[in-house]
Amino acid sequence: MKITILSLFPEMINPIFNASILKRALEKELIEFEIINFRDFSTNKHKTVDDTPYGGGSGMVLSVEPIYFALESINTKSHKILLTPQGSTFNQKKAKDLVEFDHLVFICGHYEGFDERVREFVDEELSLGDFVMTGGEIAAIAMVDAIVRLIPGVLGSKESYENDSFFNDYLDFPQYTKPRDFMGHKVPDVLVSGDHEKIAKWRKEMQEKKTLERRPDLLKK
Repeated sequence: MKITILSLFPEMINPIFNASILKRALEKELIEFEIINFRDFSTNKHKTVDDTPYGGGSGMVLSVEPIYFALESINTKSHKILLTPQGSTFNQKKAKDLVEFDHLVFICGHYEGFDERVREFVDEELSLGDFVMTGGEIAAIAMVDAIVRLIPGVLGSKESYENDSFFNDYLDFPQYTKPRDFMGHKVPDVLVSGDHEKIAKWRKEMQEKKTLERRPDLLKK
């Protein structure tokens, strides 16, 4: 998979690809990554990418031209995603859908938003939730991380993500490791019983119980 991020602030994004799972995915050549600074595609001598809004109002609006020309510079077929609070909410199901694409392009905004005409050149709009951030870089990083870990070979096995919260509309089951007894707080006996059938049954029950207690809205789906 190739991942392209259009951003005015590449320095916010680069560090995340130098550590942990994303770094290993790059080293294994399971993903290809690039950042395009769409300021490089500004059409004026001052290299500005924003301007005052028609009709008046506070703040500056990102121009359509540099974003359009930056998208045009991408030679391969891609799925273009505009990151905006007005977009559909990103979730695990969307991550599973997006991992099927060969090339994803994320467009990060700043200032008071985009010229509305930018929307005519993208495939979909996504948001992290009902709140507003300074720009789309953090949203892009979060989405890329969630998507990349689903690529075959990135994690040790399919079980590493199939038991994750939300993968099948359930929260994850409780996990424990050594010591078995910490200040009177003990690991459930079933997990050290060696009976894999009972362990699987307990984990399923705990997933349902935790989801019912904390996110009953997931069960309604």
